[in-house]
Amino acid sequence: MKTSPEHDAKIAKMKFSSVYPHYLTKVEKKGRTKEELHEVIYWLTSFDDKALASLIEREVSFENFFKEAKLHPKAKLITGVICGYRIEEIETPLTQQVRYLDKLVDELAKGKKMEKILRA
Repeated sequence: MKTSPEHDAKIAKMKFSSVYPHYLTKVEKKGRTKEELHEVIYWLTSFDDKALASLIEREVSFENFFKEAKLHPKAKLITGVICGYRIEEIETPLTQQVRYLDKLVDELAKGKKMEKILRA
């Protein structure tokens, strides 16, 4: 699925620190915890709590966030629709990676079991 260059540029420049509070609010409103959110982020990116805090403090863009990440080998198993896009059909790697994270946060908020979210 093609995304527009403008869409991809907007996502690349977006600061992770500006989106993180929304992820946290979303999962906490549904009874999940910050620790569970961090577990999901760690699984996808290999960022532990200290690295996450540093990324937030440095206000890195999603482009730099995913440049520094070590994507989980099973990330390609994340499929489905998020924000109107079928994840597995997104052609721009960075946009696809951001949507992977969005999808995992969405699954956590929807109450999925952690084993399923982490593609165990």
